[in-house]
Amino acid sequence: MSSSRLPPPASFSAAAVATVIGFGGTVALVVQAGQALGAAPVQIISMVTALCLGIGLPGAVLSWRLKMPVVLAWSTPGAALLAASTLGLGWSTAVGAFVIAGLLMVMTGLVPALGRLAERIPAAVASAMLAGVLLPFCVKLFLVFPADMGLAAGLMAVFLIMRRVAAAWALPAVLVAAFAVLALRGQVGLPAGTGLFGQLSPVTPAFDWKAAISLALPLYLVTLASQNLPGLVVLRAAGYAPPAGKLIFWGGLTSTLLAPFGAHGVNLAAITAALCTGPEAHPDPERRWTVGVLYGLYYLVVALFAAPLAGLFIAMPTGALAVITGLALIAPLTGSLSGMMSVAEDREAAVLTFAATASGVSLFGVGSAFWGLAVGFLALAARRWIRPRA
Repeated sequence: MSSSRLPPPASFSAAAVATVIGFGGTVALVVQAGQALGAAPVQIISMVTALCLGIGLPGAVLSWRLKMPVVLAWSTPGAALLAASTLGLGWSTAVGAFVIAGLLMVMTGLVPALGRLAERIPAAVASAMLAGVLLPFCVKLFLVFPADMGLAAGLMAVFLIMRRVAAAWALPAVLVAAFAVLALRGQVGLPAGTGLFGQLSPVTPAFDWKAAISLALPLYLVTLASQNLPGLVVLRAAGYAPPAGKLIFWGGLTSTLLAPFGAHGVNLAAITAALCTGPEAHPDPERRWTVGVLYGLYYLVVALFAAPLAGLFIAMPTGALAVITGLALIAPLTGSLSGMMSVAEDREAAVLTFAATASGVSLFGVGSAFWGLAVGFLALAARRWIRPRA
């Protein structure tokens, strides 16, 4: 490739910033998800490695083939859903749920009618379920204050200041500040036996109907509604015509193939995609696909060194991990709360969904995310099909 065809420096920097924000902003949540599901440190490292490979390689290939910046990410709301699980199903059962969620996404990409049906899921109910999943993590942020006021207050101050000064860099700044404080305390380390390079540790999936209802179905819905559909909107807003079925299919297939290694969901990015799809990343829309290729290559480098990167968070004190995760989810929670209240006639159903999901209730071995969706859809059905008396 001649030098005139090389991407401009802005493309390299845009892809690098998107990688830092995408990985650093929520890797703590992915680690918490693995811990909540009973994964060993080596399995969490495999989880992070597999996710980075799933983001990097398919994203680069799709960007090159489709000639548009296809920016992939792991499912952040999906990770929050998993981290909130209290069912104690075990890692192999959780992996089985990842496989089912991936297959549901594959079917959505292959069958246009399913995609159209998914788009008709009321945004208020989907946002309410996501808000109910995210709320406990933001609450836990403040529960750290009595035990470690200095760390919690300091990181919150960094977050609030950076949100005003350079919003995109707020979470990376929080990470730098957190590791600086922990290093001064002598609390930075790696789990015993952590190597330099990422590794893949496959697990045989175990399939369970409770996991399918409690984890797989909500994981599929929240990933579709909160990641894939907004990701398509970002590409369209940038002037592209993304093949929705094809992109959803490849994300689902990647998730399914990498699920035995711990990948809970690979999908279109929304927030980080905005950094790679605008004219600031590349002035020529017809050459902007190169930014997606660079982004994918950066993630392959991250996958190469996933072991120490994930290990730092695995060994992090639980209080610090809770503060970082809570701050990382403030913006998604804000967006979800706004979305759940955006349609006046759906607010009652949305609030019921939010309350049921946030309660963490488990009935018949099925988790609160399913019951939140169930009560929300029941409320919508009652409003639409039962006529009030005059």
